[in-house]
Amino acid sequence: MAIDFAKRPNWIPWPPILYVVAGGVAYLLQTVVPTGKFLPDWARLCGDVFIAFGLALDFWAMGVMLIARTNILPNRGAGRLITYGPFTYTRNPIYLGNTFLLVGIGLAFSALWFLPMALVAAFLVDRLAIRREEVHLALRFGDEWTTFAARTPRWLRKPF
Repeated sequence: MAIDFAKRPNWIPWPPILYVVAGGVAYLLQTVVPTGKFLPDWARLCGDVFIAFGLALDFWAMGVMLIARTNILPNRGAGRLITYGPFTYTRNPIYLGNTFLLVGIGLAFSALWFLPMALVAAFLVDRLAIRREEVHLALRFGDEWTTFAARTPRWLRKPF
């Protein structure tokens, strides 16, 4: 069945599925083939910071979308194009936050399987969701989307 990208980007909500599966696979791998507790305290502290940053980014983006009264589900059509708040720095703050969250878990708990699985999840989200969402947004918002996409990176803008 073909998707009408002007109405919706996807039939399946890939991002939450992929991040949960990646976390589950990382957990199972860590259980079967443990990576050990060898990370220094500073690396584990970095993990805590990544977890906090990832959650903060997720909640900030979801809050902005809720206040703007636009859809948050990745398989439904966008009601509005959000270009402020966390969307000033990245076109995909929730996906970026979820990636930071998985990396943070890996570092904080010395569960290093979470690191490659975070990258696998981000890659698959990019291919199965983000690129389709961009087609949807371009069809739905035209020049407004083109201008936004030209000035805002897909993943992360340099802070300086």
